[in-house]
Amino acid sequence: MKTFDLPIECRECSLIHSYKEIELLYEVAVLLSEAEDIKESIEKSMRLLKREGYLDRCALFLLDDEKQYLELFASIDLTPQQQSIARYALGEGATGLAAQSAEPIVIENIHHDINYLNKMGALSTAMVSYVAAPIIQKDGVVGVISANISKESPLNFDNIVHMLTILGSLSTGSISVHNRFKREKETLQELKSYYKDEMLSEYKFENIIGKSSAMQQIFSMLETVAPSNATILVRGETGTGKELIAAAVHNISPRNNGPFIKLNCAAISETLLESELFGHEKGAFTDAKEMRKGRLELADGGTLFLDEIGDITPALQVKLLRILQEQEFERVGGSKTIKTNVRLVAATNRNLEAMVKKGEFREDLFYRLNVIPVNLPPLRERYEDIQLLIKHYLKKYMREHHKNMHFSKATMETLLEYPWPGNIRELQNTMERTVLICPEGELQPEM
Repeated sequence: MKTFDLPIECRECSLIHSYKEIELLYEVAVLLSEAEDIKESIEKSMRLLKREGYLDRCALFLLDDEKQYLELFASIDLTPQQQSIARYALGEGATGLAAQSAEPIVIENIHHDINYLNKMGALSTAMVSYVAAPIIQKDGVVGVISANISKESPLNFDNIVHMLTILGSLSTGSISVHNRFKREKETLQELKSYYKDEMLSEYKFENIIGKSSAMQQIFSMLETVAPSNATILVRGETGTGKELIAAAVHNISPRNNGPFIKLNCAAISETLLESELFGHEKGAFTDAKEMRKGRLELADGGTLFLDEIGDITPALQVKLLRILQEQEFERVGGSKTIKTNVRLVAATNRNLEAMVKKGEFREDLFYRLNVIPVNLPPLRERYEDIQLLIKHYLKKYMREHHKNMHFSKATMETLLEYPWPGNIRELQNTMERTVLICPEGELQPEM
């Protein structure tokens, strides 16, 4: 077994003396630059090398995320069964050694060298050589490209190493670009499913109905802190508009070009909540048929709104604390640490201080969440806003259902005196139901 020094950058071309070889590499570069299916284009490039240089079983392996195993990405002359077992640990056989040592490995006769593991079966008893060249990028070895070489090959080992190294570098560069665009496309699709055509432009403080002094003070304070990355804890009874406040904060912050992602912590089970928040790797649990990004990854560069934060379990509280402290996490079933840049806005209708005293909620997490506390008053304490909200939602649903009606003075007084225990949500639902079931014209209290 021999090793060779790797060529450096594009000066490799000066080492290739044959015009035919330069022409061949040009064809490869064109193939890869126009690739729609990157795997297919790499395999076409391998067939070009086979045609000119008598290379068989050319294979491109990429290191996995943990940099422990070389996984087959593209190959020629291998059966589906051979492809399924083409996997090498770092340092395993000639292929694994090339990755581990970051040096090309040349075996002159595969039948006489213990480093050739023959995982996929030798072609014949005839003399066959094997070359494995590491693919190196700025972060180190990213893969290995290998090939069997028959004794009839017109190329010497030096030229073969150079050719394979260049093909490997071109291929991994194309793969990197392809994967980046693929990830961006997937992220956009996932974001689209979460947005559900919501227009965040509606969510600005000037568009939120709240003329009462209590709400005006909240708006003023939030406009001051919105440009920062400080965590905000919005508290208030159910239906007071906590999500609306979170969306408005996001929309007037420097993060408004990033995503606004929501997650209700009380709506799903603990196991599913962890997966929804952190994402999961393929095979992490029974139904994990593919890798899935969590809300933390989707919210990168934007804002994550966690509703009902008081309902998360102690185990998840620890993981959420780490996010707030270090802005990093691992997907469920994974070991790769993922960095994220999110602004967290949390909300709850529970008494977190009492939960801290009972040991149900971590004190350190509470203080991390409560950097900017926002206490939304119930609707019964916002008397000045009730009539404005009634008129707003009545107009909204009349427009949607093509009806025309108005409240009599007595009806309006009745509505203003009602305590609205369900707050704005109850008022909104009441207005929609009124428009749907009542006749047009003036609405009396008995109706």
